[in-house]
Amino acid sequence: MDFDGPVCSVFAGYPAPRIAAELVGLLAGLGVDVPTDVQAEPDPMEVLRWSGEQCLPKVVTAVEDALCEAELRAVAVAAPTPFGHELIVNAHDHGLPVAIVSNNSAPAVEAYLAAHGLITLVTPIVGRAYADPARMKPHPGPVLDAARYLGAAPADCTLIGDSLTDIEAARAAGVRVVGYANRTWKVAAFASADAVVTSMGHLAEVLAPEAS
Repeated sequence: MDFDGPVCSVFAGYPAPRIAAELVGLLAGLGVDVPTDVQAEPDPMEVLRWSGEQCLPKVVTAVEDALCEAELRAVAVAAPTPFGHELIVNAHDHGLPVAIVSNNSAPAVEAYLAAHGLITLVTPIVGRAYADPARMKPHPGPVLDAARYLGAAPADCTLIGDSLTDIEAARAAGVRVVGYANRTWKVAAFASADAVVTSMGHLAEVLAPEAS
């Protein structure tokens, strides 16, 4: 599973555009000439991705550290996705291993799962490679890392994600993919996924305990 979207809305209480603006301010403070389009970027992951392509390693590390700190604050006030937790619990109860593969930092994912009593149900947690944004999804590396940890062939795995980068990463890794279309426009945009759902409840229901 991807994290931000299928499990929770990471930036519901600490908005992503605010964090992106803070990262842009950090870059400017470090003497980086930030182009206008990046100054207006609402996604902090894209600011990090840009820094990885354009800046010195020490600058990328500074942006990474600032984003990691912001994510830890964000997950403390994140909003659970309806039925996302239930899917994790139901999958575990069915003996199906659940891994998180996220462009968020692993410590932020771990902090959220621990706070919501899910940490023992998810292994592994494959987060963003530290200060190496080129390995974020759609790079297939994180997805393949999770499959290797599970001892599973990629073809036997399914990624649940809410972004085109999730679908691209899954295709590149050779795993199946379910698109979680939490916005109306995503239903058509996710046409290349193996399946599309508009609620995590559809997936949780498939694995719901049978009525006694």
